[in-house]
Amino acid sequence: MMTNFDETLLYYRKRIERTLENALFSANIASKPLCEAMRYSTQNGGKRLRPVLVYATGLCFGQALDVLDPIAASVECIHCYSLIHDDLPAMDNDDLRRGKPTCHIAFGYATAILAGDALQTMAFELLAKPSSITPENQLKIIQCLSHYSGAAGMCAGQSLDLMAEEKEITINDLKLIHSLKTGVLIKASVIMGAIAAGCNDPQLLNTLEQFGNKIGFAFQLQDDLLDITGSTKNLGKNTGQDIKMQKATYAILCGIEATKKQIEKLMDEAIGLLQSLPQDTQFLEGLCGYLVGRDM
Repeated sequence: MMTNFDETLLYYRKRIERTLENALFSANIASKPLCEAMRYSTQNGGKRLRPVLVYATGLCFGQALDVLDPIAASVECIHCYSLIHDDLPAMDNDDLRRGKPTCHIAFGYATAILAGDALQTMAFELLAKPSSITPENQLKIIQCLSHYSGAAGMCAGQSLDLMAEEKEITINDLKLIHSLKTGVLIKASVIMGAIAAGCNDPQLLNTLEQFGNKIGFAFQLQDDLLDITGSTKNLGKNTGQDIKMQKATYAILCGIEATKKQIEKLMDEAIGLLQSLPQDTQFLEGLCGYLVGRDM
């Protein structure tokens, strides 16, 4: 494994983009517009945090990157599908994503919805393919992603987020929304990477789950902060959307400085959890610092 953090991060990003491209090519998609919309939404950049976490965690526990490829691709398929649907007028109503027109602007509403649907099902097709991972752990990985991306996780968070628009909510309500809408898929990425490497130790998995919770919440807080302080050019998406949509966010409810302090606290706790593990977590610790300092 490369020791330079930036080189390793770039390598993981290029690797997942190549894996996604190969998955789309091998899927033999009959509809050209559908295939183009799926490629448009998966190959337009992005931080690739979730697949990076799969790679980094799996590698910590001794798994080979080629075995982790379909798992990393599956979680990014889920993430990309969620962005396509989130951007639709019935949801967050955005016309810019990663510096380009959103999928429904580029391809129309119907094709965008179908592209999201197809990416969601592709995620589980990737996980179900023959693998050197034991069938028991393969099933655990499928259960993990389906649980955290569905009605018990990400979809519930999106629903609660929509219900909270133009309403006063408590900090605890907000934490629940963040933990479900954003945090659970980040947590799932960490857990799936470990399980793929054969980690079934309840204590280790619990520590990783706590770590995932910390960075998931911090990541969303940073996003909320950047929606106020960032620029559309750097972020590649419209800023000021939370205020426009009358959404309650930590940065709006508690202020910018309090949000910055909360992010730093969460990252310090996340690094502490990593340092309690016997594995080499140097890259994951570096990732925590990167997430705090990012401006996109």
